[in-house]
Amino acid sequence: MLIRRGTTDDIPVILGLLDGAVAWLVSQGRTRQWGTRPWSELPRGEETVRRYVTGGEPWIAEIDGVPAGTLTLTDGPGAYLAPVDEPERYVHLLAADHRFSGRGVGGALLAHAVQEARRAGVGLLRVDCYAGDDGKLVGYYERNGFTRTEAFTVGEDQWPGQVLAQRV
Repeated sequence: MLIRRGTTDDIPVILGLLDGAVAWLVSQGRTRQWGTRPWSELPRGEETVRRYVTGGEPWIAEIDGVPAGTLTLTDGPGAYLAPVDEPERYVHLLAADHRFSGRGVGGALLAHAVQEARRAGVGLLRVDCYAGDDGKLVGYYERNGFTRTEAFTVGEDQWPGQVLAQRV
């Protein structure tokens, strides 16, 4: 597996990976996390990806030259959460192509995020995620070294989220 720095040229790749993640979630009956519509069809889907990619550090995992996963690191959370009072790196847009399930793509990207935070001299890596349904996504981050810090809700539908952190 190769993890390479992404560019704005990778926005279609990132959107494709996010679209695939939505399709997989829908096939599992897990529609509350990211809804049922592909990111590329959402009114602000491409805009959101472009904002994170241009304002952060996108990373693409490839297996045999095929994009298998992505995440973007920024200096803080999205607008729906307050920043902390210390330098941090924040994980956004983590998605893996489920054709590569069991190959450790997401874990490799998260381990790379830890390395990048250390390289930048930053001691805190945070992420937030959907915390509803059976809590499997929160458990995934915990298995990858993160600890729950604060729960939150977003929007009129009270979308349940969880912030997790890891000292690096």
